[in-house]
Amino acid sequence: MAQVLEFKLPDLGEGLTEAEIVRWLVRVGDVVAVDQPVVEVETAKAMVEVPCPYGGVVTALLGEEGTELPVGAPLLTVAVGPQAPSGDGEGSGNVLVGYGTSQAPARRRRVRPAPTGPAAANGSTGTGRAGTAAGGNTRARVGAPRAEGPVPVISPLVRRLAREGGVDLRQLAGSGPDGLILRADVESALRVKAAAAPATQDAHAAAAPHAPAAPQTPTTALGARAAGTRVPLKGVRGAVADKLSRSRREIPDATCWVDADATELMRARAAMNAAGGPKISLIALLARICTAALARFPELNSFVDTETREVVQLDHVHLGFAAQTDRGLVVPVVRDAHARDAEALTAEFARLTEAARAGTLTPGELTGGTFTLNNYGVFGVDGSTPIINHPEAAMLGVGRIVPKPWVHEGELAVRQVVQLSLTFDHRVCDGGTAGGFLRYVADCVEQPAVLLRTL
Repeated sequence: MAQVLEFKLPDLGEGLTEAEIVRWLVRVGDVVAVDQPVVEVETAKAMVEVPCPYGGVVTALLGEEGTELPVGAPLLTVAVGPQAPSGDGEGSGNVLVGYGTSQAPARRRRVRPAPTGPAAANGSTGTGRAGTAAGGNTRARVGAPRAEGPVPVISPLVRRLAREGGVDLRQLAGSGPDGLILRADVESALRVKAAAAPATQDAHAAAAPHAPAAPQTPTTALGARAAGTRVPLKGVRGAVADKLSRSRREIPDATCWVDADATELMRARAAMNAAGGPKISLIALLARICTAALARFPELNSFVDTETREVVQLDHVHLGFAAQTDRGLVVPVVRDAHARDAEALTAEFARLTEAARAGTLTPGELTGGTFTLNNYGVFGVDGSTPIINHPEAAMLGVGRIVPKPWVHEGELAVRQVVQLSLTFDHRVCDGGTAGGFLRYVADCVEQPAVLLRTL
């Protein structure tokens, strides 16, 4: 006799306690193999496909797409055992999102929804859950209106924005490639909707002139909820808020900064790229300078163990870098940055940046950093005093590189100038060490040959 097992949302690690169901990859009645991805969820750090540790037949999907579930909440049920069609009643023991198990998965590719039509409607389970009956590849949320074909939208964030704003995606003409609906399309529709709201309210008021006015909401500082737009601190925004608040509470940070003449660094990069071969990015050169500076000042590649009251200096550099995406600020991590040359660093920065924008970074690619490089110059600003990425000990900030008057070789000249700032944990070192680190970075920026002497 087949046994029905309940699969719960697994422990996501790194303090993540909840996730939102973005898309079901299976339907009720589907046969699944051990470790087959069954649902795509979005956490505060990344979007991840969750593999099911059981092999058998899906009997129920226990959550709607768009629902946020805590860790440990039931996700789906699977019938396993000798009479189950899969013939596989063993579990994999898989407990963490994105972690493999002892058996190879039968299918790793994502299942894309097929056009939703009458056949899909007739195949609905009618259970009120998110599942549909077996017999096709179409999945549809229960109660959602049917369309003649799939809505041309890929990003789950765009779908969520439309859902929360009450925008029907089927009524939009996408401005992206092949009619793809972009975030800008939904935001434009929301603006149109907001502009039309006052006119609708005026029309209702004219039709019912004697209707009593609605009571006003108190807005006093100590009174009831104040008027205005309220944005929940959840998802990426909530995770960033929690981490930055903890950093401010625990780390006594200080900042020092210096202007540097980046003209020679820009010339060196241009010469490297003119020689042929893969192009070298500016951030890769800055990262190479960072790793060399950390080798000379290892106090800044550390963290404070508050339980033992010890500063732990690390023998490897996992370099984080700030990346702004549609989902908010994320900090991907380049593993073993100290062991990579400029070409390898360029490739890894490009790969992680693309994954960040696509929302496909894994939890492992977003954690474990030992030092952060923050290039806020891309926002057109010169300086900043960033908050340290807890539990790291320091962060190097790089402003925009712009032509400025500069005294060069005793004469006034126009040079490419950049402001560098270092925010550091004052528990791990004093200002002399921090200043020495920053001065070495500035020297390498001004005279790249300084870096060659340390290699």
